[in-house]
Amino acid sequence: MIAVITGIAGWQFYQHRNYDIPIVAGPGVTHVGKLSDYHEGLKGTMADTNVFFLEGEEEGGKALLIANTHSNEPAAILSAMVFIENAVMEKGSLIVIPQFNNSAGRNTQPGDGYLFYFDIPTDWGNKKFRFGNRVASPLDQWPDPDVYIHYPDGQLLSYMDVRNTNRTWPGRMDGPLMEQVTFATMELMRNEDVDIAIDVHGAETMFPVTNCIVAPQKSMRIAMMTSLTVKSKEGFDNHVEPSPSGFRGLSHREIGDYSEVMPFLLEAPLPFLDQPTGPKTESLLLDGKDPFLLSLSKKGKLFVPYDETGWPMEKRVGQHTSVCLEIMNQFSRKSPGGEIVINQIPKYHEVVENGIGYYYHNPEKAEKERVYYN
Repeated sequence: MIAVITGIAGWQFYQHRNYDIPIVAGPGVTHVGKLSDYHEGLKGTMADTNVFFLEGEEEGGKALLIANTHSNEPAAILSAMVFIENAVMEKGSLIVIPQFNNSAGRNTQPGDGYLFYFDIPTDWGNKKFRFGNRVASPLDQWPDPDVYIHYPDGQLLSYMDVRNTNRTWPGRMDGPLMEQVTFATMELMRNEDVDIAIDVHGAETMFPVTNCIVAPQKSMRIAMMTSLTVKSKEGFDNHVEPSPSGFRGLSHREIGDYSEVMPFLLEAPLPFLDQPTGPKTESLLLDGKDPFLLSLSKKGKLFVPYDETGWPMEKRVGQHTSVCLEIMNQFSRKSPGGEIVINQIPKYHEVVENGIGYYYHNPEKAEKERVYYN
């Protein structure tokens, strides 16, 4: 019996690790490369991942959109795919990495009751996604040190952060595999002359740094104007948090410190990750409704508004698309000749009204050469 249970569990883990999510390259995608194009050390490893390029006919600025740094925060990849499958660049360029920590996206955390998969309904059926983990799989990077010593600052971090691609920036060419991932991305930004980088995340309702834009001083003016604009024009709150200069390894800190790029990190509320919830079900992941969080909200223990409607995935994805668009709009306003202008991307109220799946294309009916797998 033990052998049977072990065999079934092993097969489930194998299937999850090897399940590929189809992504349809929309009309704005001009070509697709690999992160290993910027650092050969990633080639042939589970850390390599697709990079989508959307280029306008008119030159302008360049933005990088990074999703699924933490693959247990799936509003990120859902938002990135809305851009990949729909965006058309009027001016400038957009580069999208939908599965930044590819190893983590093929990892899971059964001890916390994590799902293997979840479905997003569309007009043509359910679209299936893997649910991943916060950190890369030990199958791809092992062993963990007793303490992770961040390069190059020497700050002592948790042993597990050596597999966390939001603790390994700016990375190094010959470091552990996840440091090579962030190193390759720094090389991408330098080689492609990227102007702004947006790293998309989700955070617990009980965590103070949620429902916000995290930005260093160099990005603060754009972040503040973005926050004020989406609140006044689109009616949702998205406050600004300063990037702490003493906490190393994070994208919103190291990208700005080690390049000319202006970084931003977006956090949307993610009730699924809160500890005092009921079972970690697909329903909780998608609709964000939980009676325990509702009780805590009434006691003033949460950092976001929370009522019987929960925090549905549509709100999270809609906030991300609107905030990303507004960051690029604010950058364009201060960069004559270097504008980044995107068409065909829905804003917050459109995503909430239409649903996320409305913006995904059926890979079975798309041209085969336009379908990529992550």
